[in-house]
Parts: sequence; structure tokens; C-alpha cells
Amino acid sequence: MRDAHAINLSWLLRLRWGAVVAQTVLILGAHFVLEMHLPLVPLFTTIGVAVLSNAVLGVWSRKPRAVHEWTLWGVMALDVVLLTVLLAFSGGAFNPFSTLYLVHIALAAVVLRARWTWTLVALALGCFGALFVRHLWMPGADAHAAHHHMDAVRMHLEGMWAAFGLAAAVIVYFVQRVTRALAEREAELEASRAVTARNEKLAALATLAAGAAHELSTPLSTIAVVARELERHGELSPASREDAQLIRQQVARCRDILVQMAADAGASHGEAFVPLSPALLLDGALEGLRGRERVQVDMQGTPPQEVMSVPARALTHAIRGVVKNALQASPEGAPVQLALSRKEAGWRLLVKDEGSGMADEVLSRAGEPFFTTKPQGEGMGLGLFLARAVLDQLGGRLEVRSVPGKGTHVELTWPARSLRQFDPLSPGPRAASLLEPGI
Repeated sequence: MRDAHAINLSWLLRLRWGAVVAQTVLILGAHFVLEMHLPLVPLFTTIGVAVLSNAVLGVWSRKPRAVHEWTLWGVMALDVVLLTVLLAFSGGAFNPFSTLYLVHIALAAVVLRARWTWTLVALALGCFGALFVRHLWMPGADAHAAHHHMDAVRMHLEGMWAAFGLAAAVIVYFVQRVTRALAEREAELEASRAVTARNEKLAALATLAAGAAHELSTPLSTIAVVARELERHGELSPASREDAQLIRQQVARCRDILVQMAADAGASHGEAFVPLSPALLLDGALEGLRGRERVQVDMQGTPPQEVMSVPARALTHAIRGVVKNALQASPEGAPVQLALSRKEAGWRLLVKDEGSGMADEVLSRAGEPFFTTKPQGEGMGLGLFLARAVLDQLGGRLEVRSVPGKGTHVELTWPARSLRQFDPLSPGPRAASLLEPGI
């Protein structure tokens, strides 16, 4: 990603090319159309220096390298000197385009710090003052000095008006473009920081899950062995034997969860993309989910024969977590609606519930890890966070819209083609995933 000085230099080079074209047109127009008989050789030699320096800078800036502030100042200082030479050969201080000094000063104020800007102001004042050493009238004077003076004043006023318009347009255009480019860079940096922070949180969660899986595996194995021994004990009553079998079944379920927790980070690191029909995707997400009968699935916007290429486990767990949140937020017996549709840019899944909705302060924190408004024991506050992480890695988005008293809408989108292969969340060791059905 380029830094601010590199962005400023790229726009400064474009502006200099525009200045070269404008100067060429003005000189040729004044010489041939207005018949002012300007010294073309020194003027175009000066323009040639600008062209050569701009070409060299363009080649130099193509390679990734650090651009220092003094580099920008040097380019602007060269432009001030070249403008002074052009003015000296075309009317001096009487040339109405001497107001173009303001363009360089305005640009310096935008892209340079104060000390560099004031140094350029001092240079511009010195160069402009040097033009007053000799009073140069506009070329093309005749024997009638008074007539020449009136014509020169009229031309000077008209030129001042044109120069003012040109300077204003250049300043506004350049400042707006540079500001927009810097704003886009700041947005990219903010998005990069958000992704980095989210990946760090995921890596921390994965490490926690891996540690929990390691620590719990031994006591669970002990419980399973003891339950098996109790089950085989002949003195147990049928009810006690059923309790022992239930303990073994729950231990087996805990082991399955631990196996899933010990999978790769984010349930996605290294997972292959497989072809999957929309119906199978939703069936996998809803399979075994408590309250499945309340989920109303709408796939009318889905082409019947189309198949998507996705990391099946990661995406189904992401959808499952969102649907489970909707079921828990809805009143008992209230339906939850799932609408999957195929859009031009990709796939869109809308999950609607009829719960109480979320206030603005709760909605602003939705998706933060371990933030939940559910009663203790009903959730860890990871479902939305992990679902958003999976969709971000796919190049998709997760958006939450909620109105208090009117329920919540969660929209999941992901591209249909050119899906990005999942990257590791961190360069550390293999970690665990908390995207499991119980979240």
C-alpha cells in the first residue's frame, strides 16, 4: 500500500503533465494568434526541462520505494523556478499568469508540512520579486508608446481574469482529488486494521479452544472409562445402568465437539472448496438444530440447477450460528424465515426473526466476540463474530438490521465466482475452531 507522499507525488506528476500541455498551447497561441512574437527557443527549452524532469520522476516512482517530503518540495521548487523563467521571457511581472505562483503555494499547503510550505513561499516571493528588477513590457510594442500602454493594460486585465479562473480550477481539482485519494487510503488502512484485529481475536479464540480441548480430553476419558465400568457392574439397577449409558453418550458428544474445536483456525484454514447445491447448504446448516421445525425456507430466487463452490463446513456453521441466534431471539413457536436468492454479484441469504429487536447501543456491538444479551448458559456471544469472519474471508459481508419491537434481519452475502481461498488467520501453530453447532 502506498504512503501519503507517494500518492501526492503521483498526482503532482499528472498535474505537471497538464501544465506542460497548457503552457505549450498558451505560448503557441500568443505567438501565432495574438502575434506577440515571443522567444520560442528559450521558452520551449524551459518546457523541455519540465518534460525531462517529469519523465525521470515518472520512471523513478514506478518502483516501490520511500518518497520523502523533501522530494515533493524539490519538485515544487523546480516548478517555481521554471515558471519564473517562462514569465521572464514573456512579460515578466506584467504577465497576468504570474498568479500561477498561487497554485504552487496552495499545493504545498495541502501536501507539505508548514516549514516546507513557508520555504516554498519564500522562494516564490524571491522569484516573483526578481521579475521586477527589469520592467519587461509585453512583446510586440510599436512606436506609439501610449497606444501600446493602453493595449497592454487591457490585455493584462483580461489575462488576469483568465489566469484567476485557471488557477482556481486547478487548485480546486487537485485538492479534491488528493483529498479523495487520501480518504480512500485511510479507508483501506481502517479496513486492514479491522481485519487484523479480527484475525488476532480469532487466533486467540483458537488458542483458547485448543487449550480447552487438550485439558478436557483427559478428564472426559476418565469419565467415559468409569461410566463403562459402572454400566458393566452387575449390582446396578436398570435405572442406574441407563444413567451410566447417558453419561457415556454425553461424553461421546463432548468428544465430538472437542474434535471439531481442534480443527483448523476459524473452521476454514486449508478447507477445500467443494461444489454444493443451495438446498444441501441449507440442509447442512439446519440439520439437528433445535427448533428446526420453526424455520421457513424460501429458495424461489435460486436457480434450480446452479451449484456454488464454497468451503462447506465453514459456511454451514456460519449460517447455523445466525439461524440459532434468530430462533433463540424469537418467541416460542414464532417462525424464522430464511430466504436464499441468487443475485448478479453472488448469493444473498436473509434471516428474519420476530423477536424483540435490538436497541441502537446493542446493535452497535453485535458481532463483538463474547458480547451477548442472552441468559447465562444459552450462548457465548461468538455466533455473529465467527460468521462475519468466515464471510469476510470469502469476500462477502454480514449486515445486521434491527428495530426494537419489530425483530432483526441478518443479511449474508458472498460472491458466486472467484471466491478467495481461505488464508491462515495467523502464522502460528494449528489451532481450534469454535464454529460448532452448540454456539
